Amino acid sequence: MRHLISAAEISHDEAVHILDTAESMAATQGRSIKKLPTLRGQTVVNLFFEDSTRTRISFEAAAKRLSADVINFSAKGSSVSKGESLKDTALTLQAMGIDGVVIRHHDSGAPHRLAHAGWINVPVLNAGDGTHQHPTQALLDAFTLRRQLHAAAGTVADDAGPASEGTDLDGAHVAIVGDVLHSRVARSNIQLLHTLGARVSVVSPPTLLPVGMESWPCEVSYDLDAVLAEGPDAVMMLRVQRERMGGGEAGSRGSFFPSPHEYHRRYGLDEARLARLLAHTPRAVVMHPGPMNRGLEISSSAADSPRSTIVQQVANGVAVRMAVLYLLLAGDEGIS
Repeated sequence: MRHLISAAEISHDEAVHILDTAESMAATQGRSIKKLPTLRGQTVVNLFFEDSTRTRISFEAAAKRLSADVINFSAKGSSVSKGESLKDTALTLQAMGIDGVVIRHHDSGAPHRLAHAGWINVPVLNAGDGTHQHPTQALLDAFTLRRQLHAAAGTVADDAGPASEGTDLDGAHVAIVGDVLHSRVARSNIQLLHTLGARVSVVSPPTLLPVGMESWPCEVSYDLDAVLAEGPDAVMMLRVQRERMGGGEAGSRGSFFPSPHEYHRRYGLDEARLARLLAHTPRAVVMHPGPMNRGLEISSSAADSPRSTIVQQVANGVAVRMAVLYLLLAGDEGIS
């Protein structure tokens, strides 16, 4: 891989290799000194045209723990706010001698354009573009789920390295629930989980499903309770993206669903639904990419339950992004 733009571009072997490398990276984070010298002398730019907390901080922590120098670029307060184009911003960064770019952009396709337009000649990592892709989120979700399945099977990796068996998610059943229409996380997860052998069920109101889903590698349902009764291994709740629905309260202007109360009643994960899921699959886990709308797509009791991996997903994001930065910027020369 020269760049990481889309989960659809990651092969099965590449995905497994990234996850195994992330296991090795995670093992180093248990040491008293967490830094590795791998990217010493290299400069990584976090080029964020869209607000972010978890992803930006996670990429910054990952690069710094690999000893890279990090430049954080925000469109607000920069020349972009004065009308500078993506091309001119890229040329400016190239002139500064950077070694890698992590980009989040509100326009779908911007990372692909940056990677292939010839403006820069360094690896480009997509940290989220419009409603299109968020590949490192899918990787950290797969990493989290794989760890949970290994724990259930008694094959958790230790400091010696990744588990030797069960290297993909073959046979796992993952339900992805909620606002699929506006979710780059859903698109990336559906593609990557399918590549790793998982069965994916998508549950959503018809109004929050994109056109053409019949070609996606997943099953589609409008009935959350029916899917939970099948006993999936994981339920991934998606954030209702009110900011992409025309403004205001969800349901008040976009007409995607009648009201927040009605959405939660039909598609929210609450304590009762979680209990029914765990009755079918006691080791099932609850996932969410964050930030959460508590009381809308997920209740506080479900978000904070012992079966929730939401905080673990944030922690695992650092190891996964360390692995991706390492493989793209340093090559595959082993981890010391």
